[in-house]
Amino acid sequence: MARTDPKKDVVIIGLGWTGAILGMEMAKEGLEVLALERGEDRDTIPDFQYPGVIDELKYAIRYGFMQKPRNSTLTIRHGVNDTALPYRHLGSFLPGNGVGGAGIHWNGQTWRTQPAELRLKSYVEENFGADIIPEDMQIQDWGVTYEELEPYYDRFEKLLGISGKAGNLNGEIQEGGNPFEGPRSNEYPNPPLANTYDSELFAEAARKKGLHPFPRPAANASRAYTNEYDMQLGPCNYCGFCERFGCLNYSKASPQTCVLGALKRMPNFSYKTKAEVLKIEKAADGKTAKGVTYFDDNTGEEVFQPADLVLVCAYSLHNVHLLLLSEIGQPYDPATGEGVVGRNYCYQMTGGTSLYFKDKKFNPFIGTGAEGMSIDDYSISQIDFAKEGFIGGSYITGGHTGGRPIGQLSTPPGTPKWGKGWKEAAGAWYNHKMSIGSHGSNMSYRDCYLDLDPTYKDTHGRPLMRMTFNWKPNDIKMTQFMKGKIEDVAASMNPDQMASGYKKEGSQYDTTVYQSTHNVGGAVMGTDPKTSVINRYLQSWDCHNVFVMGASAFPQNTQYNPTGPLGALAYWAVDALRNDYLKNPRPLM
Repeated sequence: MARTDPKKDVVIIGLGWTGAILGMEMAKEGLEVLALERGEDRDTIPDFQYPGVIDELKYAIRYGFMQKPRNSTLTIRHGVNDTALPYRHLGSFLPGNGVGGAGIHWNGQTWRTQPAELRLKSYVEENFGADIIPEDMQIQDWGVTYEELEPYYDRFEKLLGISGKAGNLNGEIQEGGNPFEGPRSNEYPNPPLANTYDSELFAEAARKKGLHPFPRPAANASRAYTNEYDMQLGPCNYCGFCERFGCLNYSKASPQTCVLGALKRMPNFSYKTKAEVLKIEKAADGKTAKGVTYFDDNTGEEVFQPADLVLVCAYSLHNVHLLLLSEIGQPYDPATGEGVVGRNYCYQMTGGTSLYFKDKKFNPFIGTGAEGMSIDDYSISQIDFAKEGFIGGSYITGGHTGGRPIGQLSTPPGTPKWGKGWKEAAGAWYNHKMSIGSHGSNMSYRDCYLDLDPTYKDTHGRPLMRMTFNWKPNDIKMTQFMKGKIEDVAASMNPDQMASGYKKEGSQYDTTVYQSTHNVGGAVMGTDPKTSVINRYLQSWDCHNVFVMGASAFPQNTQYNPTGPLGALAYWAVDALRNDYLKNPRPLM
């Protein structure tokens, strides 16, 4: 029999970015808040301290901060007629493990969605006609506009101390910034990071093509900074150990550096680690939740935690799995198109071109996770979808994030894979290579979704979640379009050698190669309960005291990294909770 713990006002599932923000804001309301984290406790000291945290083999290759498939995984297949098999070795995406979640090992690239992306279906229909939308595509409006979210983007950027240059201040285009971004009310809280040589070369070549380069917005502090919670960040030292690593220098924004130190001092906040939530428990009325049941790995027993408010703040895939297991929302059925939980799972479409120069030295070991010069000239709001034959867009960046010897040592085409020839090429080219990358959107489709696997179970006897996903012609057309644009700029730079890698016609989704940890959808937001799991305030349509945060809310994936909208939506939901729901708990729509 499960142990029952004393009731809390709020229980939070997961203590990453959204869990930390919601924890702080609910604690400030005077509520008794408990966060449950399935992984280990982690903090800058001792987990990120030098020199241990810059062990590339341990953290970048053996995934020291990632979830282990033996403890938490899912099954994956390409199509509805295939048999799904377990994801037994991390490759394509890398969910974080422990306090801080994926906010520990991210690169820090922090973007806002364009206004058109938040109302994508309407934007396409108004500008190009509904008939250009492929029959199997299920794009949707988010249910919230850019104008509504702008103050919350601003607050989240100030929380993280984002380094960047505004391109559109209250409708006035700013020299040196992104002219295609939505209007922002304030400049970035910190100036841009210093550019590396390769990013300057790319920017110069882009300008000569009539394009509009600007510094990529970065959660790597360019100077000392203190945020609203009195948490301090130090200036980045360009060590080149961002993605897959915790920051040893208090420079990369993370839940640890931006929120958790202050949150842990709140007397009405507590958290438990090694506490995996197994199910959200419904009340007898079926319209509310009464708490959660979790497995306490510290004691080896199940625990029922009563609570008035359940905030689901785990990684996007785990949010969906938990809703399916808890029977909150009707599971999606691709055959009928009915149901919502698991609907509109999306990923990210990326590609890149490597350039090798005998006469240029780039010093790649001097890097930071979000350094680089970008262009948005081929973003969603800048492309004629009817003319080009696809829906979507991409930002393009020249620059590098580091030069680590195992994972970031690139050699030109034709180099032997091992032996003397490889060693000679590695030595000759390590300091002479740069890259230009495309980071593009991924649309939602009727047969790309998440559900419960009928065969495989986890260590608690629960069905694993099953992912059905493959690349579609629309998104491959988009990335091939970007390939042409990038190679045109790259060729103008006159490299000695050049090599490209982009998805092409017939490409199949490959789980073995890292692409991004940008899994989105499955518990999407919207204004229609027939096509969304949560409403525009991220409140469950089925259980009004359950709110679901994170990228699982995205109806399709944007062309940008997901952390910016993820954080803005968290603060948007906080306002709805604070100013409306807590005063009168009920469905907000």
